[in-house]
Amino acid sequence: MTVSTEVRPTIGRQGLFSRMSDSAKTRTYISAGVRHLFLAAFGIIMVYPLLWLVFSTFKPNVEIFSSASLLPQTWEFSHWRQGWSAIRGHTFGTFFLNSAVISGLSIVGTLISCSLAAYAFSRFRFPLKRVWFSILLVTMMLPSQVLMVPRYILFVNLGWIDSFAPLTVPNFFGSSAFFIFLITQFIRGIPYDLDESSFIDGCSRVRFLWSILLPLMRPALFTAALFTFMWTWQDFMGPLIYITSVRLYPMPLALNLFVDAQAAVNWGALHSMMVFSIAPIIILFFFAQRYFVEGIVTTGMKG
Repeated sequence: MTVSTEVRPTIGRQGLFSRMSDSAKTRTYISAGVRHLFLAAFGIIMVYPLLWLVFSTFKPNVEIFSSASLLPQTWEFSHWRQGWSAIRGHTFGTFFLNSAVISGLSIVGTLISCSLAAYAFSRFRFPLKRVWFSILLVTMMLPSQVLMVPRYILFVNLGWIDSFAPLTVPNFFGSSAFFIFLITQFIRGIPYDLDESSFIDGCSRVRFLWSILLPLMRPALFTAALFTFMWTWQDFMGPLIYITSVRLYPMPLALNLFVDAQAAVNWGALHSMMVFSIAPIIILFFFAQRYFVEGIVTTGMKG
């Protein structure tokens, strides 16, 4: 008894494309070309304001708002030096360092507190767990203006006004409900069998969190760190409320002080410091984009 096997040739994408008629190929090329032109035009429109800001640092003041062209007619290279020391008694290096300290402490506090809280919500069993998690989600819906006055009264009583404490210490106590929710959803997507096998091998919960769970949580942690950095680096209202000394100003307040410090604003110098202030965000997002996208995509796939 013989068994005959018939092998059907498979047509791949390239083979299918080669079988298309000339008119179909032409329509495909035209469609792809139109899409690429549309995306290129849309990208130029989105990037144009940033490019205009960069090139305006090399334009004289009279030329910045008189023309929409990118390239300056007269190149001016002194705006960066003027902007760096525009605030009397301080340089923008001081303000940059203040922003770096606030952002760094906020990132560390957010990652520590939110990862511990998320681990508890996703892996532990305790009374009223769903109720507390629901309350956590409700706090995400409260406008920040509602908590502004109570927070200020609390920090005044603690003696934290005119310091970095109101901007950094709350992050060490899980003040960001959004990141707790995000990391919780990510941990719920990790199979619980991994926990059981680790505990059978004698791994404690702390060791499991440090050696096994945290490495798997890198996409979510990178996402939380990137968001925290962006929000704290660009925060204007918080430092405006709690900080009164110029020497403690972060970059956003320093830029505002730069505008208020002169009757005739040196826009070229101001724009140069604006480019200097947004450069870390662009650089960080460029290098951490893969982890950022992966953390957003994989969060909430299970739960």
